[in-house]
Amino acid sequence: MDVLSQLVGSGVALGMIYAVIAFGYQLTFATSRTLNFGQGEALMLGALVGLSLVGHMSYWLMLPLVLLFGAFQGIVVERLAVRPALKIKSEFGWIMSTIALGIIFKNLAENIWGHDQLPFPSPLSQHPFSFFGIRMLPMQVMVIGGALLMMLAVELFNRRSIYGKAFVATSNDRDAAGLMGINTNLVITFSYALSSMTAAFAGVLVAPITLAGAEMGAVLGLKAFAVAIIGGLNSGMGAIVGGIMLGLAETLTAYYLSSGYKDVPGLVLLLIVLAIKPAGLFGKTAIKKV
Repeated sequence: MDVLSQLVGSGVALGMIYAVIAFGYQLTFATSRTLNFGQGEALMLGALVGLSLVGHMSYWLMLPLVLLFGAFQGIVVERLAVRPALKIKSEFGWIMSTIALGIIFKNLAENIWGHDQLPFPSPLSQHPFSFFGIRMLPMQVMVIGGALLMMLAVELFNRRSIYGKAFVATSNDRDAAGLMGINTNLVITFSYALSSMTAAFAGVLVAPITLAGAEMGAVLGLKAFAVAIIGGLNSGMGAIVGGIMLGLAETLTAYYLSSGYKDVPGLVLLLIVLAIKPAGLFGKTAIKKV
């Protein structure tokens, strides 16, 4: 029972990392029906930039700077990869453009920080403690709490601020929002900034538990995309549930079967969800009028 509790705790912490990255996918899909397939590289850059900064300042002072960097990186992606495709009404141009930018970011990271996985100093104690009978590292608890706080902050922004309401209006009907005087291009840019900011935040959360390196974003970004599909691309709750499901499936499979099979349950779950409910567990099927 103790072992199972440990696995559940680790699975939830891992799942919340997937969830916060998947939440970033949802932000851009809501406003522009596009996705940043370089989202994993945004996480990687956030971790590596944070690693460079944390050598000169505390972890807590580094966090807002990494968030600003993530927002800037998202604006660059939207301006260079997404806006040109939307302007010419290309349905799939943004896919290859965001993938290409992701590859460029990865190559830049390899040339600046090298190919090795680098240790990231933890701001909290490395000694585990008992949390409801589960022994966890303080950083794992911070991962869960930080991911939830980030998503809650975005939801409150959308519901309480005038800019957030413009965001929601654009996500509901971009054409109608434009007719009402909302600058939808600016809203889309903002959604990409917010999306990459959440990914960069996830990077500095997970790096102290794992390692920081140019390769860290590829797998995390891909798995987070699977979580977004499983939960539904228009549901924040779906991201949380899908992330926890995938995190638990991986940790339980790695322990009870083999670490070589830990990626299989998530892919099987993705196939099952797509076959039964293509819009995701919490998604809504959109009816497109032609």
